[in-house]
Amino acid sequence: MSLGEPTSDTAPFFSDDSEAEEQAGRAVAQRQQEESPSGVSKVRALLTVSILCYINLLNYMDRFTVAGVLPDIEQYFGIDDEKSGLLQTVFICSYMFLAPVFGYLGDRYNRKYIMSFGITFWSLVTLASSYTPKEHFWALLVTRGLVGVGEASYSTIAPTIIADLYVKGKRTNMLSVFYFAIPVGSGLGYIVGSQVGNAAQDWHWALRVTPGLGLIAVLLLLFVVQEPKRGAIEARPEHHLQQTSWVADLKALSKNYSFVLSTFGFTAVAFVTGSLALWAPTFLFRAAVFTEERPPCVEGNCASSDSLIFGIITCVTGVLGVASGVQISRWLRTRTAKADPLVCAAGLLLSAPFLYLAIVFAQASTIATYVFIFLGETFLSMNWAIVADILLYVVVPTRRSTAEAFQIVISHLLGDAGSPYLIGVVSDSLRKTDSFLWQFRSLQLSLLLCSFVAVIGGGFFLATALFIETDRHRAENYVPTDDGPIVVPKSGRSTRVPVSSVLI
Repeated sequence: MSLGEPTSDTAPFFSDDSEAEEQAGRAVAQRQQEESPSGVSKVRALLTVSILCYINLLNYMDRFTVAGVLPDIEQYFGIDDEKSGLLQTVFICSYMFLAPVFGYLGDRYNRKYIMSFGITFWSLVTLASSYTPKEHFWALLVTRGLVGVGEASYSTIAPTIIADLYVKGKRTNMLSVFYFAIPVGSGLGYIVGSQVGNAAQDWHWALRVTPGLGLIAVLLLLFVVQEPKRGAIEARPEHHLQQTSWVADLKALSKNYSFVLSTFGFTAVAFVTGSLALWAPTFLFRAAVFTEERPPCVEGNCASSDSLIFGIITCVTGVLGVASGVQISRWLRTRTAKADPLVCAAGLLLSAPFLYLAIVFAQASTIATYVFIFLGETFLSMNWAIVADILLYVVVPTRRSTAEAFQIVISHLLGDAGSPYLIGVVSDSLRKTDSFLWQFRSLQLSLLLCSFVAVIGGGFFLATALFIETDRHRAENYVPTDDGPIVVPKSGRSTRVPVSSVLI
């Protein structure tokens, strides 16, 4: 009995303590749930964004590594410029046509596993391409096309994960960091490709850098990144947002004027950047030959210094442009809800005259040309993070990957996939003779098209500002409708009628 009494006496004491601890635990859990409705802790969310930025950096490094060793590839396979251009063409084509496939999958299945598969595939194919035999250039073309498969699986999905981790100002900040990888990764691709190739005295080793880093990225994805709940951070958990058919998604996106117009505006950005990325170093070299600052090219790889300077400018202006665009947009949002498309429009419209001056002054002053290119590319880069943010807040979470995919397809198809070729065709048609004068003058006149396209892109973003408030409000207050048939009795038998016909 003596043992029973203490037990009886002390039972309520421990029971009260236990209940208090349980209540405290529930309160903590509730606070954590309120703080992280996406189901991902703040630390894990930061790690996730860091890993996604790392992979995006690798993405653009790999894309421009081939460009860094292109002269060596031409010499190794004995190919001309036309076949060299196919290396980028097959990549862009597979990338943009497969983007909708991965966009469809990303809206419906686990995004982490889709990206892991894509990056593993991309890394293995890139590594295999470095062992292409000298007699089989077609094999290098095939592997570069397959690399687009892996990159399409990542580029369409990664921004939507960031969108499910953060909202409003934090989302914009994270997207700006994510898109810093575009100019920085592009520059590193040129640098790493050329320097590793020179150090190893073999261009094949340049293609063996990113695969190893890519496999590390896969391990980080699988063991660190956590799949967030779709739309939960916006107080719209994914179980409240019904998946609709692919055709229904396309119809809804086609009626989303902010998405359509901003996509066409971003296509203008892609057109201009694609043209400058390929032709600017060549144009600067021809200008130097025309002004007799440099002798004509007789051995190949003559524009290496121009490529290096242009690459550095691209890295610096990309970082400055993205950062300044985000900051200006944040400041302007306190004054108008149309801030984002207005900043994008201003960036394109301001870049147009500076790019025009850079092209015109090339024959008069090399320093002035570089200064105007610097200013033009800075304004042009203001759009990257903002356009991504516009898409994410005017499109409902269950359609974002599909929207990302189609924005990629349209911007590449009408932008940087065809702009370098178009500039070349116009240049050839304008060239009267093969003299140094007309080699420079024809390319100069054809590049003026970039300024014209930039103005058109600015117009598309101004038009976006007319619809941005309505489309954002519609996405934020989206309520799925279910007008499917229900069964009601009719003359002793069941018949199917729409829900709307029986609702009062």
